[in-house]
Amino acid sequence: MFRFLLHRTEFALKQIMSSGGAEDDIPQAERKTVTDFCYLLDKSKQLFNGLRDLPQYGQKQWQSYFGRTFDVYTKLWKFQQQHRLRTSETSYLNEAFSFYSAIRQRSYYSQVNKEDRPELVVKKLRYYARFIVVCLLLNKMDVVKDLVKELSDEIEDYTHRFNTEDQVEWNLVLQEVAAFIEADPVMVLNDDNTIVITSNRLSETGAPLLEQGMIVGQLALADALIIGNCNNQVKFSELTIDMFRMLQALEREPMNLASQMNKPGMQESTEKPARRENPHKYLLYKPTFSQLYTFLAASFKELPANSVLLIYLSATGVFPSGRSDSEGPYDFGGVLTNSNRDVINGDAIHKRNQSYKEMHCLHPGDLYPFTRKPLFIIVDSSNSVAYKNFTNLFGQPLVCLLSPTAYPKALQDQSQRGSLFTLFLNNPLMAFLFVSGLSSMRRGLWEKCQDYLRKINRDIAQLLTHSRSIDQSFLQFFGDEFLRLLLTRFIFCSATMRMHKIFRQETRNYPESYPQLPRDETVENPHLQKHILELASILDVRNVFLENTLDDY
Repeated sequence: MFRFLLHRTEFALKQIMSSGGAEDDIPQAERKTVTDFCYLLDKSKQLFNGLRDLPQYGQKQWQSYFGRTFDVYTKLWKFQQQHRLRTSETSYLNEAFSFYSAIRQRSYYSQVNKEDRPELVVKKLRYYARFIVVCLLLNKMDVVKDLVKELSDEIEDYTHRFNTEDQVEWNLVLQEVAAFIEADPVMVLNDDNTIVITSNRLSETGAPLLEQGMIVGQLALADALIIGNCNNQVKFSELTIDMFRMLQALEREPMNLASQMNKPGMQESTEKPARRENPHKYLLYKPTFSQLYTFLAASFKELPANSVLLIYLSATGVFPSGRSDSEGPYDFGGVLTNSNRDVINGDAIHKRNQSYKEMHCLHPGDLYPFTRKPLFIIVDSSNSVAYKNFTNLFGQPLVCLLSPTAYPKALQDQSQRGSLFTLFLNNPLMAFLFVSGLSSMRRGLWEKCQDYLRKINRDIAQLLTHSRSIDQSFLQFFGDEFLRLLLTRFIFCSATMRMHKIFRQETRNYPESYPQLPRDETVENPHLQKHILELASILDVRNVFLENTLDDY
């Protein structure tokens, strides 16, 4: 199996290296990585083939040769693990898209359905599933919809022709991807009622610009761990909708696509996308504690100077059972990590012995060692407040953005389609429309509201940088475009929920942060509240918000 995976990796690398113009897009250091990998792969093939030529009797003559072969394969495996393509450059995805598109255009699998070999049909179905993942990551939703229709037809034909055990699994794959692409709660429509494909990557005008005189840090977001472990949330492959949305929020819009997005009949551009650096990202779906900690340690070790590590946790809450005499970093619970044990009562995890802490849980204290470097944490969980009890032990910039621990009953039925908090961080206007009771909107009004939202973000940036009492950690992170946009969206989310009538029933319906933001200068600022009411007026939903919110505190 390992040799099969290596063969596929070699084939993909050769496709990338041999594609027209692709070599110019790959930095020298990465070309060397590919060359070294291919050398080790060729060496391993030679030694493996040599093993087959040895006599099949005796013991000593093959031992040294076997040892050399095993050593090379071990080096090759370690090399592959250490040098995975994790640059977050969309050029690699574009190469994969071109490769899969060529297979489709040339009808590479056209003869498969004429043969009575189910294994070949499964290979074709897997091709469709992988192609769909690539298109999702590139936000090519129009292509995704075409592929889903083709996949549906292929699965129907497969189940009709062959009585195999995996029929249910393939139908589940189809259901998953259909639910995934329909997860957005609001549709943006053209005049002819076709759906507009919106992009939530960072565009050139996305993050508020730093005005002259704003004093902020020079830290840059370098690495991000995106972790998903929510029960019953829409997913496709090993990507939940929350993970997908956060992934999009940490990607730049390719410059040559930004101006062409949503144009009818848009074909793949012949121009090379300008290289714009994105943070490295690890996507971890339902990791065990060991896996999560291993990736954390690797990211921490490789983090460059003056850089930030972001940890995004979208996971089921783990609550402490019983009352503790102490209030340490392991006494408030945390979020769930994967285990083989069943979850009891859905969201609440109960321990067999109340005198011990839950071991399948990422506690706030587990993250303390990593606060030796700048750390930006986002927790979307029913027990997010556990991370409110942080202590900054090493004086490095540290911020935690925490979701509400509960939502009003009117919104709870939508939890399978992703968290509202993460939606605000990914697409704040869509989240605002959703909480206002709107499910569709014309493109013209959408673009008008987006322009107004950019104005709100600019004003939020000024509120933050002009604040006299804000913790300096927020300003240290504010120099990075991605983190600046996340912070302004967080404040917009918090201010919106505090003004919304149905959210004001309980304080646990509000987002919180560590360190705490000065409320009167940010989330409860009268100037920001006025902006939110004006946005509601544009949408004709002002009635769902409170007019005089400050009088209620």
